[in-house]
Amino acid sequence: MLGRMTMRAVVTSRAVHWLALLALCGAYLQGGMVKLLDFDGAQAEMAHFGLQPAALAAAAVILLELGASALVLAGRLRWLGALALAGFTAAAALMANRYWEAPANARFMTMNAFYEHFGLAGAWVLVAWHDLTGRPHDKR
Repeated sequence: MLGRMTMRAVVTSRAVHWLALLALCGAYLQGGMVKLLDFDGAQAEMAHFGLQPAALAAAAVILLELGASALVLAGRLRWLGALALAGFTAAAALMANRYWEAPANARFMTMNAFYEHFGLAGAWVLVAWHDLTGRPHDKR
């Protein structure tokens, strides 16, 4: 069994730090790439949520998802990328997971998705907080 000191060294390593950031960025990287490769589908998604002009909204979402993820992973203005993803995630939850309006048979799943998104938004605020306070790693 790993000792506490060994576990601390592993969990606080730069590699684990970066892999954790990559895991947080995963959905945004995947979403941005899918939208980029299927721009018609991205426009349809924007129109579904009432965002017009759909092409401009799709381009903005692609830029935000990929650009903010790049800032987070590169460590340059990580706090800005993290806060952009926090705001985007909270807005998306309010737009797409309105469980209080969902039919009874979909309410439980939609409510879970809503609160999962807000949990993720909170994680992004913590990433920004750590970056702005200089913890736990330097701004690589």
